[in-house]
Amino acid sequence: MLSNFLSNTFKVQAIINKTLMESKDIDNAMHLFSSITNKSNYMYTVMFKAGLITNNVAEKALDLFDEMKIEPDQFNLSTLFNACAVLNNNRAMKTGKELLAKMPENYRNNNITSTSAIDMLMKFGDVESAERIFRSMKAKDIITYGAMVKGYVGNEMFEKALDLFEQIHLSLTNVIYAIVFNACAKLCNERAMKIGKELLAKMPENYRNNNITSNSAIDMLMKFGDVENAERIFRSIKTKDIITYNAMVKGYVANEMFEKALDLFEQIDIELGDVTYSIAFNCCAKLCNDRAMKVGKKLLAKMPENYRNNNITSTSAIDMLIKFGDVENAEQIFRSIRTKDIITYNAMVKGYVGNEMFEKALDLFEQIDIELGDVTYTIGFNACAKLCNDRAMKIGKELLAKMPENYRNNNITSTSAIDMLMKFGDVENAERMFRSIKAKGTNIYGALMNGYNLNGESWKCFKIFEEMKEKNIIPDEIEWNILIGACSKKQDSNTKRID
Repeated sequence: MLSNFLSNTFKVQAIINKTLMESKDIDNAMHLFSSITNKSNYMYTVMFKAGLITNNVAEKALDLFDEMKIEPDQFNLSTLFNACAVLNNNRAMKTGKELLAKMPENYRNNNITSTSAIDMLMKFGDVESAERIFRSMKAKDIITYGAMVKGYVGNEMFEKALDLFEQIHLSLTNVIYAIVFNACAKLCNERAMKIGKELLAKMPENYRNNNITSNSAIDMLMKFGDVENAERIFRSIKTKDIITYNAMVKGYVANEMFEKALDLFEQIDIELGDVTYSIAFNCCAKLCNDRAMKVGKKLLAKMPENYRNNNITSTSAIDMLIKFGDVENAEQIFRSIRTKDIITYNAMVKGYVGNEMFEKALDLFEQIDIELGDVTYTIGFNACAKLCNDRAMKIGKELLAKMPENYRNNNITSTSAIDMLMKFGDVENAERMFRSIKAKGTNIYGALMNGYNLNGESWKCFKIFEEMKEKNIIPDEIEWNILIGACSKKQDSNTKRID
């Protein structure tokens, strides 16, 4: 019996090593596994984890589970929860929650199984159920706390992440440091800055050469605007990887220190990743001087071919070239992208608008055959407002008519729509749109008042200003300038009457 078990176990290991690891022949591996008689829970665990999840075919792990003739043990469950967390689709949610519902009570105090369940539920966005499991665990270890804190961060519940972190009375690992630094970077308020800096100050020396932890600390400090301390950590890292360089260059860009970003970029002596190219292109686009143009174009020329179909990298390159005024090369990259997403289209249409090529912007806009995002609507309205001819009016009004209801309460998109209608002289529809917006920002009021000035109805600005006062909305510099313009026009009108 033992020899049969060992023989089958070795078969599973051979399937994984030969068929999956070497040739990536998933279907053949599944076929070979199915031919084994008397499969044990251990064999299933090995096949689930080492064979399928590791090879990015978690869906196949669920297929295999559906064929399983024995009851899953705690190790099977942990691995299946991991597969469901990775997949995070309807099937995974159904399977994962069913497995959890019928999981034996004695498995719930197994930290590995329960932590996997917490991670899965957090990935599903089911924070309440994850919290319920967490509370039910008698002896929580640091990995369990890590799963909960990371889950809160993943669900953008940063204050809750810090609340739980402050309750931890166990020795912290480098993973916890990295997760909490990420939470503090995202939250970026006074509390986050205090916790993040205190945590960094007491972090053990041996963690400072862990690149993941140190990269998270650099990112956090850069988000705090504490460039000096981020540089200090960067210098202290003995072996910097490309992610470390990315964190620093990106941090410089975010803090508008573009020359420093290029200085550091030019010091990188290891292979660049697609993220590095994107960050550098963004930096060159922001700086947009002779040096930036030279660095950006040189970088683009030597970018590996396989990165050109990475939409994020290519879109950053398009944006950079457009900012340089090099529309021709931007178009060349755009045409070379096989599967264009809406962000790629946005970059090109926005680029045409930025280079005052409004007809080209509308030509491309009319070619878009994928779902539009709120940014696309905004750019489209801006292009129509700038062009303001019969074609632009037709496209702009059609676009507005089919805009989804949920975008109408997006202040940026609605501001662009109101501005466009006012440029068309369609005051009535601009007012109708203004009234339909539930939560109005100052920019919405500004667009309406500016439109009144453009259409010779400056007196209406004062009525809108009164509404702002009633709602305790404080005008910013733009609104004050519009009001001053309205006063000036009113005075001119009164002077003409006297004359």
